[in-house]
Amino acid sequence: MSAPVLEVRDLHVDIPLAHGGLHAVRGVTLSVGTGEAVGLVGESGSGKSLTLRALLGLLPRPARITSGTVLIDGEDVTGLPAKRLHSRLTDTMGMIFQDSLTALNPVMRVGEQIAEAPLRKLGKSRSEARSIAIDLMAQVGIADPERRYRLYPHQLSGGMRQRICIAIALSTQPRLILADEPTTALDVTIQAQVLGVLRRLKQDDQVSVLLVSHDLAVVSQTCSRLYVMYAGKVVESGALLDLVTAPKHPYTFSLLRSVPDPDHRVARLLTIEGQPPDLSHPISGCSFVARCPFAVDVCRQEEPALAVAGRASGTVVRESACRRVDTAEQWTAMISEETVGQR
Repeated sequence: MSAPVLEVRDLHVDIPLAHGGLHAVRGVTLSVGTGEAVGLVGESGSGKSLTLRALLGLLPRPARITSGTVLIDGEDVTGLPAKRLHSRLTDTMGMIFQDSLTALNPVMRVGEQIAEAPLRKLGKSRSEARSIAIDLMAQVGIADPERRYRLYPHQLSGGMRQRICIAIALSTQPRLILADEPTTALDVTIQAQVLGVLRRLKQDDQVSVLLVSHDLAVVSQTCSRLYVMYAGKVVESGALLDLVTAPKHPYTFSLLRSVPDPDHRVARLLTIEGQPPDLSHPISGCSFVARCPFAVDVCRQEEPALAVAGRASGTVVRESACRRVDTAEQWTAMISEETVGQR
């Protein structure tokens, strides 16, 4: 993997409540290399979006970071004064939000929204900022950008608005794009086009991407590595192909087996039974134990830490937070048999 443009170490985010608090992000550690696309996947409520927002200081109130370290190009920026920290983060990262309609200013022309950062942050003249905005609109695949520069968000389709959001994220010339469910509510054709834009940015301009999604099909089209989150914690990480073909955590198994196979008819869809744990209360044992078909007594006693599950040339390439990772091949066989039985 290339040198990390971003490293996050042991990030914790809490949300104060009337009676105690909710530990929403619990010790997340991840990295993104230069020119690399990394996926962060998991169910809704697993802490994916909060992790992204924490990196840019955009946590909704009253959520707050309680501990953790963020490094940019190897530099620890967590101790910087607030104004300087914000400037350093926004110089390096751009954000694509989930809902393009609410992310855009409804009473401001889309071209002016793209031009705002070059004008105010990069110190460009109005004509230069306009030229940059039009170039960015063309770069993300918007036809006739000069005409569409003058349109308002409601005059564009959902896919076109999402491209505008990508252009805004690129307007400060970031080296890393944080994308929070960027294809939600888009039809599959438009999804493919938006993901194609992200792939081109990575391949042609060496822009790094951290893509949050609950959809394994989306990340598989874009990312080379995955982090799997459950109950506010990373439970498995590794190369995309390795995780898809030989996952080493039961939650990853469960996500994969719940994806419908278009080549086979089934009697019923396979689901993950039960509910995630309540993070406003202390967790006893593994956070997935109540839903895990492979749990044993030791799983209920202490929550396992993320540990090495694979090496290549002495480098850690797989990690899993499961005490039964050594039996993973047996899980694969069991799930394959179960799937065949439903056909």
